Amino acid sequence: MATINPYLNFNLEAEAAFTFYKSVFGGEFSTFQRFKEVPGMGDNLSDAEKEGLMHVALPIEGSVLMGSDVLPSRGHPKAEGNNFYISLQADSKEEADKLFNGLSAGGTVEMPLQDTFWNAYFGMFQDKFGVRWMINYDYPQG
Repeated sequence: MATINPYLNFNLEAEAAFTFYKSVFGGEFSTFQRFKEVPGMGDNLSDAEKEGLMHVALPIEGSVLMGSDVLPSRGHPKAEGNNFYISLQADSKEEADKLFNGLSAGGTVEMPLQDTFWNAYFGMFQDKFGVRWMINYDYPQG
């Protein structure tokens, strides 16, 4: 069964927000990636955007609070009213396909399901009711 994890977007404040969340919840970040680390992306960003967080994850009691900064220079809308996604962690590639195809029906696909540089099968969309979703399947390591 899929796991539900909240995913928050910020206006270049993700690092400050997640540092705060970590001070409250404790624990360690399982992922902390800046946009400047994304292959081929950093060349076209401002210095502030390069330092922004592409993805951060903080495990909390069996779920994961995740987030990133939005990049207006890449056409991303400012994170106001659209600052969250529901992120589903699938147990298999087949389950990811089923969830993506079912939930995105009648909606708007933002990123089709595809293999990513972070060794996952990932896609995102807004469903027909305006709720934003991310579907992720992490390929086995090793």
